[in-house]
Amino acid sequence: MKLLRFGQPGAEKPGYLDDDGNIRDLTGHTPDFAGESVSLKALDGLRHLNLAAMPIVQTEQRIGSCLASVPTYHCIGLNYAQHAKETGAEPPKEPIIFSKAASALCGPFDNVIRPKGSVKLDYEVELGIVIGQSAEYVSEADALSYVAGYCLINDVSEREYQIERGGQWVKGKSFRNFGPTGPWLVTADEVPDPQALSCWLEVNGEKRQNSSTADMIFGVAEIIGYMSRFMRLVPGDVIATGTPEGVAMGMTPPAWLKPGDEIRLGIAGLGEQKQTVVDYEA
Repeated sequence: MKLLRFGQPGAEKPGYLDDDGNIRDLTGHTPDFAGESVSLKALDGLRHLNLAAMPIVQTEQRIGSCLASVPTYHCIGLNYAQHAKETGAEPPKEPIIFSKAASALCGPFDNVIRPKGSVKLDYEVELGIVIGQSAEYVSEADALSYVAGYCLINDVSEREYQIERGGQWVKGKSFRNFGPTGPWLVTADEVPDPQALSCWLEVNGEKRQNSSTADMIFGVAEIIGYMSRFMRLVPGDVIATGTPEGVAMGMTPPAWLKPGDEIRLGIAGLGEQKQTVVDYEA
């Protein structure tokens, strides 16, 4: 299933994308897509509905984040071999885990907002994992059975805040609209091999990132198994799994995002996003 949310910010409704590209309204059949409503049990319940009989949304609608909220927005850093190389970093021996503020979550076509004083705004196409059942001490062999689905993420980053201002990476990752997520939550049964997905990103029509999840240092199963040794993952948690080479920071000179830039990105089977960079306004 391809699940999505449509409508104006704060008033989105849950929907389903059918095979003909129609949005079908699931209002009344699920409270929204967040937490327990994206658990494996809840998704099984949706599969038993006659989805083809749900009403088609007739008018063009804004597409919101495929998740209404997240318990925790987890991220993995330096997880593509070529990306680690372009940053001059040694490939990590264990997954680098950090967090993004849950308030950064936004729709896949919403504007990227450049914070006041930002000088090093960057982009990152990433595969997102959505957890479907609570996980502690999960084996790598069983890890994929804990996945509700996958989604496309742009892990927007302010590199000065992230790297030069001390402390943890979270403050360079968490400004409003730094977490475009979706357009769809694609259930795990539609993604037989999460390590074989092409991914790309372009800025103003220029291809910047063009890679595959095959270049991940730590794959999806290994990430889930590893994280579950240190924390309890719960339904609705999202994990952004890292980005391939081609980020602005790795270019010579760095090609930081500026107001008016248009970003397009996609992952095979998970849809596309498009954002325009704008300056912050209160």
